[in-house]
Amino acid sequence: MDKKIILGSASPRRRELLSQIGIEFTVRVSDKEEVYHSEMPEEIVKELALMKAENIAEEIRADREKAGGKEAESVIIGADTVVVLDRKILGKPADEEDAFRMLRSLRGRAHEVYTGVAVLCCGGEQGQITRCHAVRTEVYVHDMTDDEIRGYIATGEPADKAGGYGIQGIFAKYIDRIDGDYYNVVGLPVSYVYQTLKEIGAL
Repeated sequence: MDKKIILGSASPRRRELLSQIGIEFTVRVSDKEEVYHSEMPEEIVKELALMKAENIAEEIRADREKAGGKEAESVIIGADTVVVLDRKILGKPADEEDAFRMLRSLRGRAHEVYTGVAVLCCGGEQGQITRCHAVRTEVYVHDMTDDEIRGYIATGEPADKAGGYGIQGIFAKYIDRIDGDYYNVVGLPVSYVYQTLKEIGAL
C-alpha cells in the first residue's frame, strides 16, 4: 500500500470495522461545522460524508503548505450514518427520555439506516479522485415493552448512537431481521469501502 489512508471519523465502531478487514489507516477528525442542504436522507449522508472528507483534505493541504513540503498522496474516508423513520431523521438522543421516545417509535416496525461514504484520493498525479455513495439497509425491530426499553436505556448503550440503539450490542436481541448490509447499520459498509479503495488503487 503506497497511499496513506485516513479515516475521517471519531467513531470507535468505524475504526473497528476498518481494522476488521485488514486496512491500515490513521484517524483524523475535522472540527469544522457540518451543515447540509439536501433534503433526502441518502443525499444528506452523502453530502455530510463528502464534507467531512473535504474538510480534512483542506487541513492536510494547509499543514503541508505551512511546512513547505509537497502534498503526500493520501486517501481520506468520510462517513455519516442516519436512522430514518417515516422520512424523519432520528439523531443521537439528547437524554434518556429522548432515547425512550425514539425506541418506542421504532418498536414493532421497520425503519431505514443510511450511511454515506466519501472516498477522496488527494495529492496524486491524476489530481483528486472522488467517490461518494450512500448505502441503505432496512431494519425490523420486534415489539418491546416499556420496561424492556427502560432496561435497555439503563445500560447506557443508546447514549451516543443514532436512533438510540446499537445493532451490534445488547439491542441485537430486539432485531427481528434486516434487509441489506449489516455493517452499514453498525456505521460503515466495509465491502463498499474495500472495493472502492481497490478500484482507485489505494490497496
